[in-house]
Amino acid sequence: MREASNIGRIAARFAALDEERRGGLVTFLSAGDPDPERAMDILRGLPAAGADLIELGMPFTDPMADGPAIQASSLRALGAGQTMARTLSMVREFRRADDATPVVLMGYYNPIYRYGNERFLADASDAGVDGLIVVDLPPEEDQELCLPALARGLNFIRLATPTTDDKRLPSVLANTSGFVYYVSITGITGAEGAPADVIGAAVARLRRHTELPIAVGFGIKTPEHAAAVARVADAAVVGSALVERIVEGLDGGAARPGLVEGVLALVGELAAGVRAARR
Repeated sequence: MREASNIGRIAARFAALDEERRGGLVTFLSAGDPDPERAMDILRGLPAAGADLIELGMPFTDPMADGPAIQASSLRALGAGQTMARTLSMVREFRRADDATPVVLMGYYNPIYRYGNERFLADASDAGVDGLIVVDLPPEEDQELCLPALARGLNFIRLATPTTDDKRLPSVLANTSGFVYYVSITGITGAEGAPADVIGAAVARLRRHTELPIAVGFGIKTPEHAAAVARVADAAVVGSALVERIVEGLDGGAARPGLVEGVLALVGELAAGVRAARR
């Protein structure tokens, strides 16, 4: 297997997973939730707990594709002072100890636009970000951010959904890199997940259109469900369940002792499910 520096961390990680003949675990958390200190502690602990790739949410006041749990996590982070600059600083700090685990920033275009596109792409690349998922920028707007991101060496990861038909898929996949994120339900994050056979059929259809790895998210909350997804896809994405575990560790908005450990314990359980899925 080639070194990560030659082919990029995301490609290297999926190549390693393929070599190990297993699916991966992608974890999502909002940057700065529940507060800067604990958010950083969780981020640092994710790889050892079993996260293969990390999605870090860019907090925003109007996250239209997200359910109540992730909406609340975004607002908690903003209330604790999280900014785009602090989010990028988190990645930079993470990279001091970990130069292998891929980190993808996920969110909406407004915070990037306010920060300034060129400045954002330069700072994200410098911080060690590997890719972007910007859920409200369609392929018709690739000139806006997608193509400049690719020119900077940042993967631009696109979402496909159950309503993305075969006619639309080529446009969605045209400038996609890193992996394809398949949204398994026609709804918001945190909703009930799709049955494994439905996900399997959707992944098979996507594979007819792309050789990129396919990660499946939305509605995946338990080790058993993550394992079922990892049997048919290249990775399972879990977000709302981790955010809900953060909430369990709060008391009146303040973090109780053991909050970080509780979140990382759940990551470990999910990772164990994913790792055992294809045995």
